[in-house]
Amino acid sequence: MSDSSGRDGSSNNASWVERVVKLFSDEPESRESLVNQLADAQSKGLIDSDALVMIKGVLEVSESRVRDIMIPRLQMALIDANEPLDVILETMLDSSHSRYPVICDKEIIGILLAKDVFRAVVKGELKTKEDLAKIYRKPIFVPESKRLNVLLRDFKASRHHLALVVDEYAELAGLVTIEDVLEQIVGNIEDEHDAEEQAFIQKRTARTFSMQALTPVEAFNEFFNVSIETNGCETMGGCLASQFGHVPQQGESIESQGFRFKVLKGNERRVELFEIKLLDKAVKAQVEEKDSED
Repeated sequence: MSDSSGRDGSSNNASWVERVVKLFSDEPESRESLVNQLADAQSKGLIDSDALVMIKGVLEVSESRVRDIMIPRLQMALIDANEPLDVILETMLDSSHSRYPVICDKEIIGILLAKDVFRAVVKGELKTKEDLAKIYRKPIFVPESKRLNVLLRDFKASRHHLALVVDEYAELAGLVTIEDVLEQIVGNIEDEHDAEEQAFIQKRTARTFSMQALTPVEAFNEFFNVSIETNGCETMGGCLASQFGHVPQQGESIESQGFRFKVLKGNERRVELFEIKLLDKAVKAQVEEKDSED
């Protein structure tokens, strides 16, 4: 009985192998041909749909580059080394990321890991900013033209999970994580912070924020716990354009009601993104008060 079962199992196994061999008996002449054969294998039940998605992802990773998936510089959450220690810790607590590039006068000087900070706090070894500087990790820089499969191999070899991306002029262009690369293979990995990336206003450092031009005035007032004058405008982009007196260009800035608004992204027809810096201590206190209430 067992022999018969074994022969049947072997027969079934042979049949499966033969089907696969037959499917790939003709060597694919192109990547498109290979993908079509894989789709055919999935339709015949040789591989499941999840496996097909991951195989396609692997093929795409070998062709894609860092610039295709990186988080742009304007969307990076940073730690400002010039801020007081308590403000830095509060910033980390608010954003709840695991890794933070540390910037000092526009230069990245290190990477802070939340686990390192937590360990130092628990051990009582974090009293000053000098103590904090001792646990900075060395930043890793990669060119935006680097292929993702090479980056993934480097991540695995170095055991790093984050790299800073530089453009052809060695200027900071963004950052990329091992999760970003893996998502190209297994699909989107959503976490509790993904919804924040769609927010109108996002905190970058203790005193700086990024804001979409289409942010409703009401949303701005609620976020910063203020009540700014609108002059009949519905969006912050419209209000600021009115104050500028023209469509502001990238790099232009204006100070108004305790804030400095600087154009980060836009063209001759419209602005897309602003940087906000808190200037008024009273405004900063209101924001901190609202944060504590939340």
